Parts: sequence; C-alpha cells; structure tokens
Amino acid sequence: MAAEGHAPNAGEYIQHHLQHMQVNFSGQAVKQTSIVDFSLFNLDSLIYSVILGVIGCFILWRAARKATSGVPGRFQAAVEIIAEMVENQAKGVIHNAASRKVISPLALTVFVWIFLMNFMDMLPVDLLPSAWTQVYASMGHDAHHAYMRVVPTADLSTTLGLSTSVLLMCFFYSVKIKGVGGWTHELLAAPFGDKWFLYPVNFLMQMIEFAAKTVSHGMRLFGNMFAGELVFMLIALMGGVWAWELNPLTGGFWLGFGHVVAGTVWTLFHILIITLQAFIFMMLTLIYTGQAHDSH
Repeated sequence: MAAEGHAPNAGEYIQHHLQHMQVNFSGQAVKQTSIVDFSLFNLDSLIYSVILGVIGCFILWRAARKATSGVPGRFQAAVEIIAEMVENQAKGVIHNAASRKVISPLALTVFVWIFLMNFMDMLPVDLLPSAWTQVYASMGHDAHHAYMRVVPTADLSTTLGLSTSVLLMCFFYSVKIKGVGGWTHELLAAPFGDKWFLYPVNFLMQMIEFAAKTVSHGMRLFGNMFAGELVFMLIALMGGVWAWELNPLTGGFWLGFGHVVAGTVWTLFHILIITLQAFIFMMLTLIYTGQAHDSH
C-alpha cells in the first residue's frame, strides 16, 4: 500500500483505500490520474453491485416462493413487512394502480439492493482488500497496486447511475401517461405559463429541475456512504497504531481501547444510516416517478 521500503502512513493508507480497481475500455488495469475520466470503469463497484443485486433478487424470489397463506415464518414476515411498507408509500404518492404494479416492485428492489450495497460498509475495512492483495501478489503483480473498494454506493458513478435510471423512468412515465405531445407541451408551458415568449425560459427551468433532482438524488447517497467509509478508515487507523504500540506509557493501549469503543458505537449508529439512506433513495424514487404522473 505504500512506497517501497516503509510502512504506510495515515495519508497513504487512506489514499490507497480510496483508489478503485479501474480498467479502461480495452480491459487493462490502470490508475486514475484526474478527477474525472470517462475512459475508465470502476471494476470493483461493478462487480460488487452486480453480485449484491443478484443476492437481493434471490432473497426476494426465495421469500415469494416460500410464501404461504398460513402463519408466516420470521423470514417471510420480515419480507412482507418491507413489501407492505413500500406498497403503502407507493399508494400515497402514485395514484395510478397500473403504474404501481411496476413501480412498487421497482422501489422494493431499489431499497433491498441499496441496503445490501450500503451494508458492505459493515465489513472490516481491510478484510476483502487484504484478501485481494494476496491474490494479486500471487499472480505476480505488485501488491502495492492491488486496489479495491467494496462499498459500491461510496462510488459516485454508482449512485449517479442509479439516479439517472430513475430519471429515465420518469421520462418513460411522462410519455406514457401524458403522451409525447402532452409532455412536450408541459416542458414548454410550465412553470411560468403557456406563452410562446416564455417557452425558452420554461424549457430551461425544466432541464435545470431534472438535472438538480438527478444530481441531488445520487449525491445524497454518495456523500453519506463516503463519509461513513472515511470514519471507518480512521477507526481502523487507531487499531493499526495500537497493534504497533501496545504500551500504556506511549498511549497505544488507549488507542486500542478507543478503536474498539469507537468501532462498536459507529457500527451501531451506521446501521441506522445505511437503512435510512436506502429508505430515502427509495422514497425519492417513488416521489419523482409519482411527479411524472402529475400534470402541470
């Protein structure tokens, strides 16, 4: 993780853990050198998000297959509570019953998927990255370049991809409910009125609204998960110092004690955060698709 010949300091440790496993269009592993580079893929985020998406779909499929009309087991009851919660929220926002048949399962899938991706933050910071480092080194590569991040929602490309998908759903339902002509007229006539000289201003305001919704939708989830990931890294650094300086006179003992206490407290608190962020993203998905059904 550090330069040759010395152990990583705090900055190097965090910098290494914030670097994605990236490949370019030809599949070659590379390291990003600029803040924005659309020629690179964050392969670790793609892998973990797909795996967790499959797991989430399997959980929901398993619950549906095992569902009975009798007294439900704990697993079935838990899934039914979540599904009923999502359906009740959808009924309050989307009044079109036909649309709810698609949007409610979509919102349920979004909630479960994002919760699972967020839950990756509960794993020890170095667990999977260290395992990947060993595998990477055994393949004959430099272990210092074995990058991996395991929380897909701490990656801005993942969260903006999700929010962009919601935007596309909004476009779909806007056209489906209002028709191409009706939606086009809405883009030109709202919010300031159906006057030809206001059409450019109305259209510009509509584009700004779409962009603001999409960016804020993705940035909210990314910001919270990225901050949580950083806190876990700082707590892990306390444990690392304790491992090197297990001596009450040097303060290493108290760093170890703080590592355990802070890690436990933050983990318990973070469980609420990851659940709340999944719920907020799901609710905004319902609200935005519901707004696509409304006429202005």
